[in-house]
Amino acid sequence: MSHHTTTFGQLLQLITRHEFEKWVKKHRGDAYSKGFSCWSQFTAMLFGQLSSQKGLRGIESGLSMNKNNFYHLGIGKVKRSTLSYANNNRPHQIYQDLFYSILGRLHGDKKKHKFKFKNPLYSIDASTIDLCLNIFPWANFRQNKAGIKLHVKLDHSGYIPSFVSVTDAKVHEMNAIREIPKKKGDIFVFDRGYNDYKEFSKYCKEGIYFVTRIKKNAVYQVLKECNVEKYEDIGFDKYIKMTGMKTGKECPQRLRIVESYDPETENTIVLLTNHFSWSPETIAGIYKDRWQIEIFFKTIKQNLKIKSFFGTSKNAVLMQIWIAMISFLLLKYLSDSSSSVWTVGSLMAVIPILLFMKKD
Repeated sequence: MSHHTTTFGQLLQLITRHEFEKWVKKHRGDAYSKGFSCWSQFTAMLFGQLSSQKGLRGIESGLSMNKNNFYHLGIGKVKRSTLSYANNNRPHQIYQDLFYSILGRLHGDKKKHKFKFKNPLYSIDASTIDLCLNIFPWANFRQNKAGIKLHVKLDHSGYIPSFVSVTDAKVHEMNAIREIPKKKGDIFVFDRGYNDYKEFSKYCKEGIYFVTRIKKNAVYQVLKECNVEKYEDIGFDKYIKMTGMKTGKECPQRLRIVESYDPETENTIVLLTNHFSWSPETIAGIYKDRWQIEIFFKTIKQNLKIKSFFGTSKNAVLMQIWIAMISFLLLKYLSDSSSSVWTVGSLMAVIPILLFMKKD
């Protein structure tokens, strides 16, 4: 019997053991394994994610009920105490590296974004995951609160996370965005909470483009007004220079603002960019597509185990988050390669039933 005859086996087939063991060896994950390997830990925790288990007891029971399937996957009996110990002590960096390894391998199969330009388009945002201060004291960020923050760079070609960072909740978005990889020609779209004119000046110098909302209190001088009569939902298109006491010094380069009306939401917003060749409608369309990162956060929070945790240590929490991100990549690949119209969210609704269904 082949161990790739079930849906779960098909997903695991996307991860080669050679690839997996490379990261285990790098971080010495199996140095003190005592018969319970990192592969067993990963398979058990991936099962926990995909079958929506509420705790380690559920994972243990689920593995026991499907022991024949797991035997053919190279997994023996798993006790929750053993799994708990592994989650607390095996380096979470194994699964962080595995995430990027899978991402790099599946990257070539991604779909092109919907815009005519060829530049890579990314949205950037962050989401806080609230934790109980009494249970997770290491995640303290306010007097009576605890939490961690998930920072994501979403590639709009396929809408997959191309960069993920997990920090303390107190880390500001602007500090995190500086660590996100960028290269000449990249286009970034983000909300006005990321407005930083020093960064904008740096983008202008390095050939990096951005689209965001301008803050209401921004002070600027209009250098040129463009004709927008042919655009139904564009109020104005202006070239500007920042003249605020601070912003004028931080970003002396010419910028552009576009007023856009969205008939669906009946909202009017003013967008800020450093790109001058696109039509104002394209700029509005880019910002509207930023909604995809909101959908991403909603999908993972509703369908993956990243709001409640199987362990309380920092290592256990980070390990669970990285395996959740790996789960998303595997399900995204499955949905994109399917002839049916599946989203990751709709797949997650049925995947617990399909996990051990035999495949031809």
